[in-house]
Amino acid sequence: MIGTLRTVVLDAPDIKSLAAFYADLAGLDEHYADDEWITLKVADGTRLGFQRAPDHVPPRWPDPAYPQQLHLDLRVPDMAAAVEHAVKLGATRLPGGGETFTVLADPAGHPFCLCQGEVDSTALADVAIDCASAGPLARFYSELLGLPVTWEGEGGAMISTEGRLPVIFQEIADHQAPRWPDPAHPQQLHLDVEVADVEAAETAVLALGGTRLTGGGDNWRVYADPVGHPFCLVW
Repeated sequence: MIGTLRTVVLDAPDIKSLAAFYADLAGLDEHYADDEWITLKVADGTRLGFQRAPDHVPPRWPDPAYPQQLHLDLRVPDMAAAVEHAVKLGATRLPGGGETFTVLADPAGHPFCLCQGEVDSTALADVAIDCASAGPLARFYSELLGLPVTWEGEGGAMISTEGRLPVIFQEIADHQAPRWPDPAHPQQLHLDVEVADVEAAETAVLALGGTRLTGGGDNWRVYADPVGHPFCLVW
């Protein structure tokens, strides 16, 4: 384990509206807000972050020329009621879905899924990462986040443990990776991973096959996983 998944971050030009959408949709409380960043608290300690990106280019799922890269799955007690509520909040139904899940786009264009589950209220279920080959990427994030690979099969894989947000890896034909910070090939969502010692963490990330990218600040540095998804080490 190199670090702990702390925040799933969504890019958007209007972070106030998008944060309000997810706060209402999933009953989340605001933890922090300024003009560039808003954080909502999730029950398991994970957070949803909203990062202002004026040049954000939304995905056009399922168009592979404008891929989604990452998406959120939310578990709901009543699918019909949850979909109706999401649409009233500004979501748009997308093609696809099945008996147990519905695909929508949030007001900034990020696809997400509502999944039928045995829950009392809407809850964040997992974050899913698109890739060409799920197994190798799952093992990279297993080492990064200290979550064991709990499923690997045709078309995907998952890392999870009790009390932590699961991460799913979804195989996509002809996956087009982001090229951060190029807005024509945007990241859309990314993970912030909290570490105690960033120098030791960076050495471990690079040894696993990660890449250091340009960008960073007083308490964060930017990297890419082996297939190109940016993520941050934060401390």
